Amino acid sequence: MSLITDTGALAALCERLADSKYVTVDTEFIREKTYWPRLCLIQVAGETEAACIDPLAEGIDLEPFFALMRNAAVLKVFHAARQDLEILMKLMGELPKPLFDTQVAAMVCGFGESVGYETLATKLANAHIDKSTRFTDWSKRPLTERQVVYALADVIPLRKVYRKLASVLARTGRSEWLDEEMKILADPATYVAEPREMFRRLKSRTKNPRFLAVLRELAAWRELEAQRRDLPRQRVVRDEALLEIAASAPTTLAALADTRQLPKSMTEGPTAEAIVEAVETGLALPVGELPELPAHKDHPPGLAPVVDLLRVLLKTKCDAHGVAPKIVATTEELEDLAADDDAPVRALVGWRRILFGDDALRLKHGHIALAISPDNGRIELIPVEDDAEGQPIGEAADVTSGNTAELIADTDAA
Repeated sequence: MSLITDTGALAALCERLADSKYVTVDTEFIREKTYWPRLCLIQVAGETEAACIDPLAEGIDLEPFFALMRNAAVLKVFHAARQDLEILMKLMGELPKPLFDTQVAAMVCGFGESVGYETLATKLANAHIDKSTRFTDWSKRPLTERQVVYALADVIPLRKVYRKLASVLARTGRSEWLDEEMKILADPATYVAEPREMFRRLKSRTKNPRFLAVLRELAAWRELEAQRRDLPRQRVVRDEALLEIAASAPTTLAALADTRQLPKSMTEGPTAEAIVEAVETGLALPVGELPELPAHKDHPPGLAPVVDLLRVLLKTKCDAHGVAPKIVATTEELEDLAADDDAPVRALVGWRRILFGDDALRLKHGHIALAISPDNGRIELIPVEDDAEGQPIGEAADVTSGNTAELIADTDAA
């Protein structure tokens, strides 16, 4: 059973893996009863070996693994990396680097939106992933051999998945596309919950700035309290209670006791006093410091047909180039683009602009049109008038199109 339970064995493993060009990584954790996820198992595989690391083993020091994660000469490959990276940043104080997320890479390569690991493992590595122990309690010890085998299946087939996706990215000239996406994952700010912004996650129909000021203070207090006590937010104070308190704005413990959504045990003592203090802070804010929710976008009337055309163009371009539409533009971004040529949307930046954004603007301004080909029944772009920018109509610069399945098939030797 490939399970590392002591620092010496871990150091030896990581020393060997440091010679690999890449390692595949996954973690198992629990967080149902805590604010911070509790790391229960680490799976890692190099080009020739794989092992599970038990972070709960008595006396084990994970520093050799952290050093491997910091080693810039070794690429760290994850699938749907965000939660794994959140845990590792908390433990390491920094993020692993460099990074490769196979879920994002698969979207760039045309495998659909948020494709699952099992799907990629089957299609690209011809591996069947056993799901029977998926909902196991990874904090319980000892781990069984079956659990270890299951856990290793999250990193062993991932090696071939990575190699095939990397090959397609290189052959289609899209490696830089993925690099742009990895910058987001590699930004520590992606994983930081700003306490004074947490109120924006609460579902409220009330837009009154004073109400929002009180809610902001309450939500910030709860966030810090949840972190301090290592409890889920809802275990500290439920959302419904925060919203009710923000609406009634009690400034005394007696008034707070009238909150129906708040347990009686929380209407006195230090917690109650902290809640009242947060309310008073929100009520005392100067008008110029009151928060506002993002204003509702009043797009011009009659915009819907333009959005529909952009949506068709997006699907057409993404189908032709084997890219998941979601990674290029969302419906909200299409609406913004339809309303404003200079909208701050992803589709007007970098490779997305080459693939879709420039043609979207041409379509919007009547320089090109969508038509159904009489030859094959497919939607195609046709010129309406000379393009003032002088770029060939409908051409996505040097972006290589092609059938993703065929490209994958050609990499079987990888």
